[in-house]
Amino acid sequence: MPRILIADDQTDVLAALRLLLKSNRFDIETASSPAGVMEAIESKDLDVVLMDLNYARDTTSGDEGLDLVTRIQAVDPTLPVVVMTAWGSVNLAVEAMRRGARDFIQKPWDNARLLAIVRTQVELATALRRGQRLEAENLTLRDGTEGAKQPKIVAESPAMKSVLKIVERIGPADANVLITGENGVGKGVIAQALHRTSNRSANPLVSLNAGALAEGVFESELFGHVRGAFTDARADRVGRFELADGGTLFLDEIANVPLTLQPKLLRVLETGEFERVGSSKTRKVDVRVLSATNADLHAEVAEGRFRQDLLFRLNTVEIHIPPLRERRDDIAPLAEYFLRQHSERYRRGSMTLTPQALDALRAHSWPGNVRELDHVVERALLMSSSNVVTAFDLALQSKPDARLSSRLEEMSLEEAERILITKALARFEGNANRAAEALGLSRSALYRRLQKYGLS
Repeated sequence: MPRILIADDQTDVLAALRLLLKSNRFDIETASSPAGVMEAIESKDLDVVLMDLNYARDTTSGDEGLDLVTRIQAVDPTLPVVVMTAWGSVNLAVEAMRRGARDFIQKPWDNARLLAIVRTQVELATALRRGQRLEAENLTLRDGTEGAKQPKIVAESPAMKSVLKIVERIGPADANVLITGENGVGKGVIAQALHRTSNRSANPLVSLNAGALAEGVFESELFGHVRGAFTDARADRVGRFELADGGTLFLDEIANVPLTLQPKLLRVLETGEFERVGSSKTRKVDVRVLSATNADLHAEVAEGRFRQDLLFRLNTVEIHIPPLRERRDDIAPLAEYFLRQHSERYRRGSMTLTPQALDALRAHSWPGNVRELDHVVERALLMSSSNVVTAFDLALQSKPDARLSSRLEEMSLEEAERILITKALARFEGNANRAAEALGLSRSALYRRLQKYGLS
């Protein structure tokens, strides 16, 4: 198992990170001071250092952590260092990366992003130390996805079936594709499907989330840098375009690419040529670029924040993924798919969703789309005390239906009462006692109304 050194002077942070990484098959070492970090580096074989920038000597400036990054690079410049910093300390993170850190994570961290960054750095360090290019048999560097298993595309709705037809048609082509849609609809999953169906599928699919990078490190991430390009750049570093040579590069959140860097990105899309930061040597790659955004790039062009010629290069073909609320036929099969996945992960055996739970899922508005559905199902499975997931386990926070609100003034009292009773019964899985209590009725009063409205 890859060995990760976690360095922080807060015991609760060490405990939380140890639990997270250990449960995802990492071997863990810990240190609570810079001296402990250096001792571990000199005595143990490590794959990644995940370290805070502030320690007891100075808890705000980060200087102690920056000095530690420099010392680590002097001992082993191939050892990846990922720094942790408080929310908003982007300048501090940029300085750490100038000194040799490979990436940064803001506290409080997102578990999925932290795991993706650590896995990526382990893979890159392994390739660098072996002196090999990333000649992967479908080696994938992904941000925000777990494991090597390819996610399934569930498409029961007409809207998603149309998307899959486009993927089948243009996947084998070499055209650049722009994937649009709201956050959480599955743009990354479609990018993986395009790569799998292409003639490049035996070569790497390399991902870069443009929204997760500070402007100061963006060029180095894309094109790499040479030793001495900036302060404490102690070793050459390969960029994402070189890693993806012969394969596919997926640029997520493409609208966040800095305007100053867009001409260089346009050049490599047009000619395949670029230079590493600090080098005058022109390199050439053969890369298919897939990009994704939840922004309106045409509006960004109109506002002068995105180059029109770059947009034309990116969207040779454009695929729009509709939000989950517009493809409700996919909700139930997606929920059942996620339930099977999480049942296997948590060793819960065979799990099922009750009909009322499925009704509650279909009625929800899903502002977070498929990603939210996945999280809701996982949480419900953990909350369930049996092999059945109920609507109560889902704990969905329902929002007022705007259409219902607009009709209230036109309803009779009986119509409104019938709707309230129906919703209460659905929320409590048909439990009359709990529904009556929520409505402020006695059990007998509720039964009289059920009989009156023909409800069972």
